Amino acid sequence: MNTLYVSDLDGTLLNSDVKISENSKNIINSLIEKGMKFTVATARSLVSASDKIEGLNLKLPVVVYNGTFTMMKDTGKIVNSNYFNKTDRDFIIENIKKSSLNPLVYSFVNNVEKVSYNKNFVNQGTKYYLDVRGNDPRMNPLNSNENLYEGDIFYFTIIGEYDEVKEFYNSIKENNNIRVTFQKEIYNDSYWCEIMPITASKANGILQLKETYNFDRVVTFGDAINDVPMFQISDECYAMNNACEELKSISTKVILSNNQDGVALFLQEKFNS
Repeated sequence: MNTLYVSDLDGTLLNSDVKISENSKNIINSLIEKGMKFTVATARSLVSASDKIEGLNLKLPVVVYNGTFTMMKDTGKIVNSNYFNKTDRDFIIENIKKSSLNPLVYSFVNNVEKVSYNKNFVNQGTKYYLDVRGNDPRMNPLNSNENLYEGDIFYFTIIGEYDEVKEFYNSIKENNNIRVTFQKEIYNDSYWCEIMPITASKANGILQLKETYNFDRVVTFGDAINDVPMFQISDECYAMNNACEELKSISTKVILSNNQDGVALFLQEKFNS
């Protein structure tokens, strides 16, 4: 069978040091050379994911921004894309304006990818996000909200305290024309609400790859609530030992944690058996 193997990054392929261990890299690269079809699916952008997957010899497109794009790792070429239509875009912006939250707005402005935000209203969670990304060329700090929503928007992220972010999430979650996730940040105590087009999901990104490359089966690995849709379209799905209980409950099996090279060791055993 022609099988596509797809792993989430944070909490799954990445360990607690936010790295792929050298052992995992060596195992996965060896299996890719032997013919295993492997890629990653992540909520991260390609820019943010690139240094994390450096050294992985991926030959297939990667699924980024929770499936908003599938892109080639080395060239950044967009294979599949999803953007908000005007109606959905305006609905989200209207609800953001009703809140006291300061969003990160992801868009292409004159064909240049930008993450725009009002630098005068940066909370601790957003500051952590910005600090981790250092000199990321996408970052577009603004002095006001005047140009915050320009360009072709494909993603919004709201970061803050539980109560305020949950309230915002509740205000938009019933809109069936958009996809909304709400979860705690893995690396600190802030909460995230992420908003993307309804056509964007890890599941859809993986299904697009399956169709494009004529795969017969899909096997996935994950740890978080946003991995549920990709588990639901998989022939086999494996939750890390550190995964949330909801994901474990729908998994084929629970495997070793992200700090124990769980994905790589599972694949090694499968291909050597």
